[in-house]
Amino acid sequence: MPKKNAFYAQSGGVTAVINASACGVIEASRQHPDAIATLYAGKNGIIGALTEELIDTSTMSDEQVGMLKHTPAGAFGSCRYKLKSLEENQREYDRLLEVFTAHDIGYFFYNGGGDSQDTAHKVMQLSQRHNYPLTCIGIPKTIDNDLMHTDNCPGFGSVAKYVAIATLEASMDVASMAASSTKVFILEVMGRHAGWIAAAGGLAQRDGHTAPHIILFPERVLNRQKLLDKVKETVNTCGYCVIVASEGIKNADGSFLAASGGKDAFGHTQLGGAAPSLARMIHEALGYKYHWAVADYLQRSARHIASGTDVDQAYALGKFAVEHAIARHNGVMMTLERESQTPYLWRVGTTPLENVANIEKQLPDSFISDDGMHITPACREYMLPLIQGETPPPYVDGLPQYLVMNFDLVPKKTAPFDL
Repeated sequence: MPKKNAFYAQSGGVTAVINASACGVIEASRQHPDAIATLYAGKNGIIGALTEELIDTSTMSDEQVGMLKHTPAGAFGSCRYKLKSLEENQREYDRLLEVFTAHDIGYFFYNGGGDSQDTAHKVMQLSQRHNYPLTCIGIPKTIDNDLMHTDNCPGFGSVAKYVAIATLEASMDVASMAASSTKVFILEVMGRHAGWIAAAGGLAQRDGHTAPHIILFPERVLNRQKLLDKVKETVNTCGYCVIVASEGIKNADGSFLAASGGKDAFGHTQLGGAAPSLARMIHEALGYKYHWAVADYLQRSARHIASGTDVDQAYALGKFAVEHAIARHNGVMMTLERESQTPYLWRVGTTPLENVANIEKQLPDSFISDDGMHITPACREYMLPLIQGETPPPYVDGLPQYLVMNFDLVPKKTAPFDL
């Protein structure tokens, strides 16, 4: 098979470990110069392909590539840009073929969540329809842990570790002040339709009396009176109450408690404000003094406290994506398969892109307690291996040393293209 160039890009919300996957892709590509001539990274995801803004990763030193493994966010930029179907916007697909042809792209690696896997699937369909030789591999990434056919998703383990630690530490603060100050603390975490991140907060609880006392999931409709009764009972028993709430909790009519009214580029309802809404509700009904916090970007960018397991898995998926592409696997997303719980053992597998594109995996019923407000032992058993290990970045002057580069783009070979 003749040597070809490769295209790699990052898409969707970034994570603490997505660059570890990039590191795996780049290092593996360099180990196969007989198959991959040059690996280009798209600036800002698939947009980089459409606008022909390509970064030649061969200009990066081995040391710089290695630094990707402990650098958060998206080193090459990410995007929320959804390709329409081939029938709806042929212009975009013609453009992709034009750029891929101009730069002799024979491998396509797309690193992202469900919407991003849909993009990879559409690019594969494009290559097949036009008989353009292109190997398309999806590399999973999402803090939401909601991709099907993989045991877990890179990015989730580190967010789970962050949220569990934040819940533990904040609860100790609240407990020490509760006698004369704050009685209720609410931590709002990400999760539109799936409660994986909220569930991770439950790992902080060591027994039935420690925080978090309540977890609110998108998979369960909010019962306001039941919640208020539980908060009052907890304050009476423990002196304080800590709640971890998913941003996607819903009212009895199915509407989001905290919808902002806007939509993101993928068409998803924009959320924000679940914590203050809950705090007001509790204060008005029970009179308790409260504080709330929104983890927001902090939870997904905290590389300083990333899970060692998460880093290792993200890197492995990038590396094996290249290995599988060279072995002529096509139209698949890399997956993680749990081989053993004790000891925790895992391996890399694959699943067809069509199995994961635009599909969300919710928290199983078996992971949610009977009262709908906490996790079960089964959930704890599943999650604990994913937050194990610490791989802190190097520090300089007391701050993490992360890779920040101003990349030069390769010369363009095609006419300008407007999105």
